[in-house]
Amino acid sequence: MRIGIPKEVKNNEYRVALTPDAVADLVRQGHEVAVQLAAGTDAGFSAGDYEQAGAKLLLDARSVYNFAELIIKVKEPQPEEYALLRSDQTLFCFLHLAANPSLENFLKVHRVRYIPFEQVRDTQGGLPILAPMSEIAGRLAIQVGAHWLEKEQGGAGILLGGIAGVEPGKVLIIGAGNVGTQAAMMAVGMGARVVMLDRHRAALQRAQQLLGFRVETCMASSEVIRRHLPDTDLVVGAVLVPGQPAPKVISRADLELLRPGRVLVDVAIDEGGCFETSEPTTHDEPVFELDGHLHYCVANMPGIVPQTASKALSAMVMRYLPETVFAAA
Repeated sequence: MRIGIPKEVKNNEYRVALTPDAVADLVRQGHEVAVQLAAGTDAGFSAGDYEQAGAKLLLDARSVYNFAELIIKVKEPQPEEYALLRSDQTLFCFLHLAANPSLENFLKVHRVRYIPFEQVRDTQGGLPILAPMSEIAGRLAIQVGAHWLEKEQGGAGILLGGIAGVEPGKVLIIGAGNVGTQAAMMAVGMGARVVMLDRHRAALQRAQQLLGFRVETCMASSEVIRRHLPDTDLVVGAVLVPGQPAPKVISRADLELLRPGRVLVDVAIDEGGCFETSEPTTHDEPVFELDGHLHYCVANMPGIVPQTASKALSAMVMRYLPETVFAAA
């Protein structure tokens, strides 16, 4: 099969879908692989690394798309890439179509076969390609939240971990899946007070078993969320309903309960966001202020740690490529 790896064009998306090691594996299996020049540079992989792995280096995206039967990339095609897709191609990448109906319509109208990373399931029903990116996003949610809580950034000027004699900041995490659990681990590690909410008791049990009583857990409801907001410093939205738009768990009216300068990080923004006031942002302009609070709603959070993210993503793509794409070819 002819496989193409284009350079990502989404705002500040530095990941690459496959590492040189993965490309070498595909070449050994008899596939032809074309990689756009500089596709992996921002993730720490040079053109020479891919050439040594056996890839064909092509100058521009059009050449890669013209060459390939299978396009493997990280993020959904951007509008400038639509014209490059063909009906005889398969697209394998993150698509998040529940929040992007226009892209779904384009793919169907133009009969482009697509397999979303976020819908690939393992034998236990998990989402193995999405999982490592969720873990990274969960950890980053606390890092960026702590940063934007700084006074210089427009936040309230709070150190999440506090110090001796001064209480720590409070982190409210809504959703106890991969994102929420990783966020809780990071927040606990910083010394913050951490509260996790979820509608599923089993998810809360797993988090409690992992983190012990360093994290408080509670069954989620609108009333419980509102009860916690007045003394919360950082809210992390980590709600996922696979294949559906994220439910709105905080309304604009609820924001009145937060004290000024608090931060909301919506990790569910890829699926439309789980706060009513969320709007997609970019790494160039990651936050916006509304009603005295900062919203961080970047839709490709792992893109700013591309070495870690690309290695993790590439490993899982290679693991599930044979049974999701090659087996159906």
